[in-house]
Amino acid sequence: MSSLEQRAHYRRSLIAIYQAALKRVEGRVSVSNWLKQNPIQGPLRVIAIGKAAQSMLYGAYDVLNDRIDQTLIISKQGHIDPTWCRQHGCFTHQSAHPIPDESSLQAGRKLLDFIADGSELPLLFLISGGASSLVEMAIDGVGLEDLARVNDWMLGSGLDILQMNTIRKALSRIKGGGLLAFLEQTEVVGLVISDVPGDDPATIGSGLLTPDEDLAERLAALSLPSWLQDKLQRWERPRITMSTSQPRLEIIANLRMALDAAAEYASGLGYRVSRQEGFLSGDAADRGKSLAQELLQGPPGIVIWGGETTVALPPNPGQGGRNQHLALAAARELAGARDCYLLAAGTDGSDGPTEDAGAVVDGGTVARAALHGETPERAIANADSGRFLEASGDLISTGPTGTNVMDLVIGLRV
Repeated sequence: MSSLEQRAHYRRSLIAIYQAALKRVEGRVSVSNWLKQNPIQGPLRVIAIGKAAQSMLYGAYDVLNDRIDQTLIISKQGHIDPTWCRQHGCFTHQSAHPIPDESSLQAGRKLLDFIADGSELPLLFLISGGASSLVEMAIDGVGLEDLARVNDWMLGSGLDILQMNTIRKALSRIKGGGLLAFLEQTEVVGLVISDVPGDDPATIGSGLLTPDEDLAERLAALSLPSWLQDKLQRWERPRITMSTSQPRLEIIANLRMALDAAAEYASGLGYRVSRQEGFLSGDAADRGKSLAQELLQGPPGIVIWGGETTVALPPNPGQGGRNQHLALAAARELAGARDCYLLAAGTDGSDGPTEDAGAVVDGGTVARAALHGETPERAIANADSGRFLEASGDLISTGPTGTNVMDLVIGLRV
């Protein structure tokens, strides 16, 4: 094979491994498998919230079908199948992500109205990542401008998902288990796709169905700007729930399952596989550099990491997300190497505020982008990795994947 053919072949291998991981944790399959193994009797209502809501809802209808009395689906713009939902009589609401807007508050009102319609039927909740922004009912004294400012600051702060969701809970009437107060004695089962380390239901979607007894303590431990500290001291409220019975919550897909699938598929392709068990976290650029060094110094084969890094944004950031930022930092380290490739992508198909999932980079990425006047130093400093990787031809676009279990990084040394 020519060098171009080799590059294309190895890129296809990495993308195929990534897609195998997505398939294992896809919402439709995950929900239908669980419901087949754990039959639910009688009629019920369904509430699906998150970026994987539509896929999870497909799975519920595959198994329950006519037993579903009513359905509400709340998801990101472009992530709902309106024709299918009309055919099945679903109430739909397209909302905002990653920063809440008026549609998020409307989603909160629709959620509470749906719950309060007087029906005594059991509720099946289908929850996936993104719910923290997609649905909101703020506490008294907190407006949309406040929520948008807080979320905009958090996304560029370098805080991890656990810390951000701690802040979100303190501003919400329905998060941190607050929704339980509106469910009263309704029987609830929750099927959850985890997008947080440790798979804690109190953190996924900011814990709509799980009380957080340690909220005040963890808020106090955060290092926050004074304007936010002042607001949180005024806004934070105790979490009081009135439900007489706790919901049954089941994690049906998570990062570990995706990593298992990626490793199995890579092994089936004939590669030596090293799966890194530690959770990938920290600054995206720093981790991109260190992962590239591991590849350069390691033996031939596939290396797989999973987790979620962070990016501290400059005042006027460019385009891109944490996976693109990590991939660009890795590409700078790999520059000139002919035997190393690295894929970094979100499992939900959208990296940060972009419509790209991530990127596959190699030793020629920096040189290809240079032909278009791009430098990695400028792109990293300006958080403009998307523009750089578009110039180098290395972006990955999948569209909505029907799942969300954080991020995958897959390295290959040949």
